[in-house]
Amino acid sequence: MTDLEKRLSKLEMEVMRSFWKLDRATAREAYEELATVSGAKVEYTTVQTIVGRLETKGAVEKIKKVGNAWLYRAVVSRKSVVGKLVDEVVNLLEGAAQPIVSHLVESGRMSKEELSEIERLIDEEKGSGNGK
Repeated sequence: MTDLEKRLSKLEMEVMRSFWKLDRATAREAYEELATVSGAKVEYTTVQTIVGRLETKGAVEKIKKVGNAWLYRAVVSRKSVVGKLVDEVVNLLEGAAQPIVSHLVESGRMSKEELSEIERLIDEEKGSGNGK
């Protein structure tokens, strides 16, 4: 599925990060990854519920049963989910992407590596003649 019917909540995004990192995981493994990475105080049963919601939304799918637990994998990529969120923010700003980029640069939220990657993408776009 290329487009989620509904936007993912903050907690759903955090659980998705576990699937994107682990590639395939049970709800328990996603829970353990979430606890390790974010230090979130989320109960295992909450993660189970979130995994069920993610499956309903088409973000993850069951692969096979392992013992009495299901193994899941992400159906949507991190890039597509982030792209959709960015598109929504740009639409809220009436199509203006510049305020987003300016904020990220001015607030120091972008690393030198990220800035270099953006410069590379801009140079590629200029070279291809696809400027909008």
